[in-house]
Amino acid sequence: MNDDPYADSSPPKRRLITRRRVLVGCGAVVATGALSGGGFLAFDRYRRFGRSADAFIRDHRVEMPTSVPPIVIAHGTDPALNVRAAIDRMGGMGRFVGPDDVVVVKPNIGFDRVPDQAANTHPEVVAEVARLCLEEKPLRVIVCDCPVAESRRAFERSGIMHAALEVGAEVVLPEESSYYTVEISERLGTWDVLEPFVIATKIINVPVAKHHNLTNTTAGMKNWIGITGKLRVMFHNDLDRSIAELAALMRPTLTVVDASRVLMETGPSGGSLSAVKQVGAVAVGVDPVALDAWAFSLWGAGPNELPALFDLVESMGLGRAAAYVDAPIEIVA
Repeated sequence: MNDDPYADSSPPKRRLITRRRVLVGCGAVVATGALSGGGFLAFDRYRRFGRSADAFIRDHRVEMPTSVPPIVIAHGTDPALNVRAAIDRMGGMGRFVGPDDVVVVKPNIGFDRVPDQAANTHPEVVAEVARLCLEEKPLRVIVCDCPVAESRRAFERSGIMHAALEVGAEVVLPEESSYYTVEISERLGTWDVLEPFVIATKIINVPVAKHHNLTNTTAGMKNWIGITGKLRVMFHNDLDRSIAELAALMRPTLTVVDASRVLMETGPSGGSLSAVKQVGAVAVGVDPVALDAWAFSLWGAGPNELPALFDLVESMGLGRAAAYVDAPIEIVA
């Protein structure tokens, strides 16, 4: 029995027609000979346009004055207003994005779900982040991710493709992107990473806070698995270490955690609306560890009840979990 009340049996569309649709790369046409590598698709789900093997991911953080709080939490019924209010309290998007920037907005678009099912970042949160970036007149604003589900269908049903294009952002699907080979860490080795994450001068991580059957909760740090087309199962051996090493590589300019509506169980894919709680909050900050700890608190976890992952990332100097308790700013949007 299908527990997805929004299931749609119609075949996925081949092409979304819109005057604002802008995509990076060579399109979706790939010679069938690209599959002749023997078992390639067992490890990577998307056909790749190879690039330099010596590419790297830059540190995207910006210097912040001590007056800026590490985390701002905005409460209200309008996701876009929550985003704008929290970022305004951080000093405005102009503190993070400028006219010479190529900005990548990284939501969680993992699954073929509609917004009410809370498996993906709320489209209004993604659109408002993109809109605020565009107000600063950067060179480009790109929204991209590698879904678990078929990518175009996930981008469309999540509402994120339409919302991002409507405000004027670019949307890049994984099969329509060039890739760069990037060394992730000594243990994880090299991955083929979507081009936008390599060319970006600023990256804004926009995860959704939700239940996950392996980690209990997922938010910002685990969201970085979506920079590649590798199958998720490739990371499940020592998952905490994989998450930590990705977090050490991907140092975002800003993190915006969507808790507008939260999948409290049956994650990460969910499906049933009975598993979704209306929370009406968005947390914004520059400490990704504190923001993930705040996401865990939505399930009642206090700072002394966080999983071992937080000890690991703190020992790596990636942030401070307790900052969500002792230094947050809470506002009503």
